[in-house]
Amino acid sequence: MARLRVKQVRSGIGRPEKQKRTLRALGLTKMNSVVEHDDKLEIRGMIAKVNHLVEVEEVE
Repeated sequence: MARLRVKQVRSGIGRPEKQKRTLRALGLTKMNSVVEHDDKLEIRGMIAKVNHLVEVEEVE
């Protein structure tokens, strides 16, 4: 199964509370923090909600 590497590149400050909670649920707490997740539809949906705050790359 493919993995996704998600990096927070913009701050959640001043964003709606739902976006802040989505960042936290992905495991992103600070700028430039990086987490890896399995490539699932649930994770893809969360990334889509905050795609303007993160960078995503596929890892094998």
